[in-house]
Amino acid sequence: MLDYGPHIDWIDRQQPQMVQRVEEWSRINSGSHHLEGLARMCAVLQEAFAVLEAEMEVLDCDPMAHVNGAGEVENLPLGKALHLVKRPDAAVQVFLGGHMDTVFGKDHPFQETRRPDGRRLCGPGAADLKGGLVVMLTALQALEQSPFAPGIGWEVLINPDEEIGSPGSARLLTACARRNQMGLLYEPALADGALAGVRKGSGNFTVVVRGRAAHAGRDFQRGRNAIVALAEYTQALHALNGRREGVTINPGQVEGGGAVNIVPDLAILRFNTRISALEDRQWLEEQLIGLDQQFVQRDGITLRRHGQFTRPPKPISQANERLLASVAECGRMLGVALVWQATGGCCDGNNLAAAGLPNVDTLGVRGGDIHSDREYIMLDSLAERAKLSALLLMRLAGGEVRI
Repeated sequence: MLDYGPHIDWIDRQQPQMVQRVEEWSRINSGSHHLEGLARMCAVLQEAFAVLEAEMEVLDCDPMAHVNGAGEVENLPLGKALHLVKRPDAAVQVFLGGHMDTVFGKDHPFQETRRPDGRRLCGPGAADLKGGLVVMLTALQALEQSPFAPGIGWEVLINPDEEIGSPGSARLLTACARRNQMGLLYEPALADGALAGVRKGSGNFTVVVRGRAAHAGRDFQRGRNAIVALAEYTQALHALNGRREGVTINPGQVEGGGAVNIVPDLAILRFNTRISALEDRQWLEEQLIGLDQQFVQRDGITLRRHGQFTRPPKPISQANERLLASVAECGRMLGVALVWQATGGCCDGNNLAAAGLPNVDTLGVRGGDIHSDREYIMLDSLAERAKLSALLLMRLAGGEVRI
């Protein structure tokens, strides 16, 4: 076996700098729609990743179709993606991905980091996914300083819109998938440190119901209440839960109405769906079409549904099983026991798998309470997971691992 020890041991000495970077990066608000914060985060990442001496560029993402509060579709601009490539002609080509955006908008109260104890750091995006970006960078640094680097080429994409389904970077991810043989993504590990295996697919939809405004006192009977119609639709939508195993529907946001002496003529529902298999998508689409038709035929009520399935389910192919097994073997070599399990969550790993790229998508840090103001990272997992990725990359470069 080749001697990777000195290059792996180097990572342990980077632990203080890794902790400092997570803390600094978590304090930069990079909510998915905060363009100024995303631009700042992208600039910081450019400076940090420059040490890798790779070809680097900032790429535009497509705008995002969005139904606004008036029920009209508009195109929202999104942040820019950071893209790096090194040794694209090497025999082994690996994609590494992560996202710079978080679920915490610029006005969210969770903006600062804190240390609840000596082992954890709480902060917005500390685990999801800024800790993962630090892990990725440190692993690549270790690789590039090793004699194994010439044996492997790599491509990095850090996108600004993963938390909203990667609508603007989806085409970039697909292009990356086609140029590489395997993918490594730095989403946080599951709460117990396990890796994600099978993932559900996801879709986001918006329903716009329009009625007829009227004076709530003088002309109540002439009005057509959009809120009441939408409430009935939402109940019928929720009733689809439990009818097919693996399919869930979550009505997540409702808006509409105004002054209470006016019969409301506009109401909007936004909902998310999760599916376990591609066949589930056809079943659910049929149910949604049938539900829509029940309401568009009502006197004075119109209904229009927008949106689509953005991430297909991610099954585990044979190539994916081999890659997961190789990661687990690297873990054993480092004294870290790794298992993988199914999860209802989804990520860019779904997109890559749909494009034919086997990938492991939870090579980031251990932590928990993500997407809440209690989000935390286990600090010792920074070096632990960076060593895991570095060892995998070096063994791929050295020919000890083949997928």
